[in-house]
Amino acid sequence: MEVEIGRGKKARQAYGFDDIAIVPSRRTRDPQDVDIGWKLGPHLLELPLFGSAMDGVISPETAVKLGELGGVGVLNLEGIFTRYEKPEAQLEKISKLPKEKATREMQEIYAQPVEPRLIARRIEEIKSRGVLAAGSLTPQKVREHYEIALAAGLDILVIQGTVVSAEHVSSNGSALNLKEFILKLPIPVIVGGCASFQTALHLMRTGAAAVLVGVGPGAACTTRGVLGVGVPQATAISDATAARVQHLLETGTYVNVIADGGMRTGGDIAKAIACGADAVMVGSPLARAKEAPGRGFHWGMATFHPSLPRGARVQTEQVATLEEIVVGPARENDGTLNLMGALRTAMATCGYESIHDFQKAEIMLAPALKTEGKGLQQSQGIGMA
Repeated sequence: MEVEIGRGKKARQAYGFDDIAIVPSRRTRDPQDVDIGWKLGPHLLELPLFGSAMDGVISPETAVKLGELGGVGVLNLEGIFTRYEKPEAQLEKISKLPKEKATREMQEIYAQPVEPRLIARRIEEIKSRGVLAAGSLTPQKVREHYEIALAAGLDILVIQGTVVSAEHVSSNGSALNLKEFILKLPIPVIVGGCASFQTALHLMRTGAAAVLVGVGPGAACTTRGVLGVGVPQATAISDATAARVQHLLETGTYVNVIADGGMRTGGDIAKAIACGADAVMVGSPLARAKEAPGRGFHWGMATFHPSLPRGARVQTEQVATLEEIVVGPARENDGTLNLMGALRTAMATCGYESIHDFQKAEIMLAPALKTEGKGLQQSQGIGMA
């Protein structure tokens, strides 16, 4: 439903995760009877979880750890790990930068060119440990680097930008034709981000195995302030889900929807799935792991853009191991640990057996969900406060 915001413009109302709640059904289940596995191309995955392609989150080592837990860590193939032979010194430097100098200094650090041989080496480091290797490249650089990544054994390619469209218009004649490009690749390709029905549908028509949904919701992202562009995640995911249905009717092909960003707790992840996502991609929750390469800091892929940064280096607290954050056990009550256990329990509580079943859950507008009856938690700064 559109509302009039002035005589010359109407707008849709959009909703984020804090605006909605999942409604329990008439049935409940035991959590051990719930299956949260899913399929991406030929790969059967135990957990519907990707680690974001951010240098403060995913290193080759954390990609391996996340893979061993059942998820997938996406390495930024244009990041610190492919620019520097020994990235630890640069990561340490970033962690010690004063906040007023962080963006400018990071621009200088990332001015070092990407080395193709390091792309191959990092992928091989992940593959040698027996887990899937996933890597992210921007639309501007994917043609330059994809062949060496494939030769090194890349299993999943993510073509990722702030906003990726299937119809990029360029006066220089060098725009990437996603449909032609994806068609010739032998591995599943994930493309994004997007935040609308039409864009999601067009990306699905390129032959992508999945689309990333999310423009600007991440903890370190400033796109919504810098560009004024974005859609709250609950609405964006629901619109992309409708596009998936339309594409399925047109072609008979199911394209996965991956919610990218804006999720801090297990409850947020459960809401993303209930809105229609098949899996989620998270950054800041995993940046809080003791193994995270950011050393207590987290920054987005556009933080260091040379002319228009659209991200910030944000400080996090390294509170638990990656395993505790992903599959528990949780030793805090705020929903930030045992993310997959929370998803499984939410599905069991509402009576759903699988991801696809849970996508049919009833959703309710609930602006009082996090405050109703929680006065003591708020006054004491605990729990949901």
